[in-house]
Amino acid sequence: MDIQTSMRDILAAESNAVAAIPVTDAYDKAVEAIIEHVHRRGGKLVTSGMGKAGQIAMNIATTFSSTGTPAVNLHPSEAQHGDLGVLQPNDIMLLISNSGKTGEIIQLVELVHNLYPGMPLIVITGNPESELASIADIALCTAPVPEVCPLGLTPTTSTTMMTVIGDVLVVNVMRLTGFTREQYALRHHGGYLGNKSRGGSDAE
Repeated sequence: MDIQTSMRDILAAESNAVAAIPVTDAYDKAVEAIIEHVHRRGGKLVTSGMGKAGQIAMNIATTFSSTGTPAVNLHPSEAQHGDLGVLQPNDIMLLISNSGKTGEIIQLVELVHNLYPGMPLIVITGNPESELASIADIALCTAPVPEVCPLGLTPTTSTTMMTVIGDVLVVNVMRLTGFTREQYALRHHGGYLGNKSRGGSDAE
């Protein structure tokens, strides 16, 4: 198979996976919970994941922060060495694990509940029957499709779906909180997006 044929197959597979993500009222609950805890109670969103899922969690946190919803990423291993102290009573957590069995994330939940027993947990997972999904307040599930990796192992399709789910949360929180272009500009002082948000030319 040549590369262009492979590319078309990968694009089709990942597009189909994204389209197959279950659309449920869990998204309404997740968006409302984030708005309640961050925008009404003055807390923040704390994301976490391990490995590739951790990189998606970090991206979601930075995207939320840049669009008016304070968020930080907490590495699950570093949490066991003092970084858990970043948590505050009105925070809400977004945890990502494709298997729903990631040991470091399960341990993180135990630590969080020891510190703040009532802290709500939103989970993005590919396994609705997993331990993590069962202990979550809100579970957002990816579609049950294989990775496009030829070994069927490397996080590829799964991380694409996780990223899209993060985008769904970010965009709807922006929409419901009335986040404006002017507010965006206040958070972007440099670079192309900073210039564009303040009415600059695309050519600049």
